Amino acid sequence: MSVQVGTAGRKIGVLGTGAVGQTIGRKLIQLGNQICMGSRQANNEKAIAWQATVGPAASVGTFADAAAFGDLVFNCTSGSGTMAALGAAGADNLRDKILVDLSNPLDFTHGMPPALFTPHHDSLAEQIQRSLPNTRVIKTLNTMNCTVMVDPGRLEGGEHDVFVCGNDVAAKTTVTNLLRDGFGWKRVVDFGDITGARAVEAYVLFWVRAWSALGTAEFNLRLIR
Repeated sequence: MSVQVGTAGRKIGVLGTGAVGQTIGRKLIQLGNQICMGSRQANNEKAIAWQATVGPAASVGTFADAAAFGDLVFNCTSGSGTMAALGAAGADNLRDKILVDLSNPLDFTHGMPPALFTPHHDSLAEQIQRSLPNTRVIKTLNTMNCTVMVDPGRLEGGEHDVFVCGNDVAAKTTVTNLLRDGFGWKRVVDFGDITGARAVEAYVLFWVRAWSALGTAEFNLRLIR
């Protein structure tokens, strides 16, 4: 099944009510889309408060509601809660759809700095793909702060990199077009199939340390060759 997703006029599900989900959802509404934000409970207070700030193009519900609503779905949940959230969203609701995965497998059990809870030969995105074989999982936008995700031009005029990886070439093209035409990314680097998520998820350990060293989350990576 080929899903053509432009920058406007779509129904999009957003899983997660934190800063990432709220920022992504707001940007997608600004681009002219309808958004359903999903959480564990349909009456989630953070989701309802967010809805009040963005207007009638937003609705809220459970993870399953958001997954069923969207022909494209963003996973903006924390890494530790991702598999449970996607289980609640339901495989049937995500069947044949593109799932844009922004999560990171960070383990804060022993405080800061975090570790990864995935082994070196695996990634959270790969675990998602294995658990949802009929969903087209694309990993992207997990390597920067949410403010930069939706406004890359705030740093160096947008001359820095975002990475995409996934097994489905058409789905990767769809997401790349949304990143470029919707979010304003000039430099999108294709990291290949879903195993590329091992690299971009591991990079977040460096990102956390850089955040601490720089004293700000307003930075990103550029590959110079």
